[in-house]
Amino acid sequence: MADNNGLSRRDFLKTTGIATGALVGGGIIGGLVGYNVNKTGGKVEHTETHGGGNAATQDINRGLMFFTNQNEFHVLSQAVERIFPEDDLGPGALGLGVPYFIDNQLAGNYGSNAKEYMQGPFFAGESTQGYQSRLTRAEIFRHGIAKMDEEAQKRFKKGFAELEGKQMDEILTAFQKNEIDMKGVASEFFFKLLRTATLEGAYSDPIYNGNVNMDGWRMKGFPGHQMAYINVIEDEKYQKIEPKSISSMQH
Repeated sequence: MADNNGLSRRDFLKTTGIATGALVGGGIIGGLVGYNVNKTGGKVEHTETHGGGNAATQDINRGLMFFTNQNEFHVLSQAVERIFPEDDLGPGALGLGVPYFIDNQLAGNYGSNAKEYMQGPFFAGESTQGYQSRLTRAEIFRHGIAKMDEEAQKRFKKGFAELEGKQMDEILTAFQKNEIDMKGVASEFFFKLLRTATLEGAYSDPIYNGNVNMDGWRMKGFPGHQMAYINVIEDEKYQKIEPKSISSMQH
């Protein structure tokens, strides 16, 4: 369904390269924030959605590994749903399990930057220079989520998770435009991390607790991890292949 600008999420994915397999970077002003969200501009209730279909893709751990504060997790959940919303094409970030994917990643090497050089000197870098912060990703996410809540209280006298959709978009856009003061990292960089992690959770293999029921792949027509294509490689017709997770190879 088209939004007020006459563009659907399908159109957006095509024009930015996502539909062809290339994830967009964080530099596009507006990005996916509020794009065709919820049609009424309201917030999305936080519910666990497991999808249907292949039971093997659902036998995954839904427990939190990083977030011990439920409010932090709810703020994250509402933010990622605004970035990757549900629409008529399929589920959004909540339905795809993206908050759990991010939680699990933050609890591991991704969150601790365990395999990256994290020594000084630390200088404020340009937006094109990549990771420049002394903070780990886990620290950046925790700081960024707290700042989102703080900004919501300043602007609207409510917590971020209690805001209407357009109010959330206003705050997320302020982060993207680097208008929010954060310590040890630029708010623009936090937004890029959040947005990139959202897309990764939507399109990762379900064994990492995102892309529930492989619905992210289905929206793109991506076949996942097939053992072989020898039976169709010479067929000139378009092949619509049911996606498979790595987990299917373990049986």
